[in-house]
Amino acid sequence: MKVKALVAVLLFASSAAALANGTAAPAADGAKNIPQSPEAWVARMSDFTKNQSAFKDPKVFVPWFSAISEPSFYSAMGNGMMDPGGWTNMMGSMMQPGAYGNMAQFADPNVYMKWMAAGMDPNFYTALMTQMSDPGKMMRWAMMPMDPKMWSMMMNGMNPNMYMKWMMAPMSPQSMQLMMAPMNPNLYTGMMGTAMNPATYGSTWGGMMGGMVPGAMPGAAPMAVGAPGMNFFDPNMWTKMMAPAAAPAAPAAK
Repeated sequence: MKVKALVAVLLFASSAAALANGTAAPAADGAKNIPQSPEAWVARMSDFTKNQSAFKDPKVFVPWFSAISEPSFYSAMGNGMMDPGGWTNMMGSMMQPGAYGNMAQFADPNVYMKWMAAGMDPNFYTALMTQMSDPGKMMRWAMMPMDPKMWSMMMNGMNPNMYMKWMMAPMSPQSMQLMMAPMNPNLYTGMMGTAMNPATYGSTWGGMMGGMVPGAMPGAAPMAVGAPGMNFFDPNMWTKMMAPAAAPAAPAAK
């Protein structure tokens, strides 16, 4: 309950600051789709296109810290490590263009501004300290040897179906698709497209690299209709710059 209250307070603070500046508050992407179960958190942390979300936004870091300090998280992680499908999905996410964008977003200065604001917010420290001093959580750790989820994870090691899954994993369609992925040209073109997309690097650097295009940078002077932008990552811009000059118009007949 306290975690939800902190997220609401941080969202209200960011909205109030945006309204004070006379601009509409942007949607808090980091606070959207926060996992609600240990299994969902394990899936998030093993997905290389999303596993840095907790470190880019304090509003996501607080529920992430609450999840990893629960014993149920480690039982879910143990069961996930025994499933070959989880490893296949994790390795497949490493070859997605979103994996590059996931790390490139740390170049956005807004990420560090969020952490600076959280560092001056007493509610942020209170929420973290509450997680460590929660008597209910301490009791769950003390009762972990008798937790049915932990027993289920340990008994799964004696399940013949688990070993059968590992034996059949190399012949599964997911594994075949993973092995064929490095030979797919779209993998490399997608990576190049993500690296050359200004939006990959956040709103601040993305707006600067996007140039003086109307709407690309707040307060930018509007350009004439049809004028090219200054996105140096766009091959079309270089093509237009190297195009031959148009022939002068013929004088009008008198």
